[in-house]
Amino acid sequence: MEEEEAVPVEAEAENSGSSGAVSRARKLLFRRMLVGIKDGRFFLGSFYCIDKQGNIILQDAIEYRSTRQSSPSPMEQRCLGLILIPSSCRTSCHVDSSIHEQFSLLSLHPGPPRVS
Repeated sequence: MEEEEAVPVEAEAENSGSSGAVSRARKLLFRRMLVGIKDGRFFLGSFYCIDKQGNIILQDAIEYRSTRQSSPSPMEQRCLGLILIPSSCRTSCHVDSSIHEQFSLLSLHPGPPRVS
């Protein structure tokens, strides 16, 4: 089985000729990112890279998890450093940016509101 190495997006962009996906990912570099996973935990850290499978690496990451209701604080946190979050575990991913930056990063244009 061939092992793939996660490469920082900067280096990946140089190798791939700056495709659209890579250039969008480069805009995310070192931005604060909040990633939720299936077991209810959240990780907040700086986006470092993403591989072909969609696994995300965050640096200076902090883990947040809910504690029992008897605890004085509803959330418990611990510093983790550099972590890899598998795409199979990820349920949400939020980038710290303005709404206009978010539309730009997603290459979407705000349209008229939907009526249900």
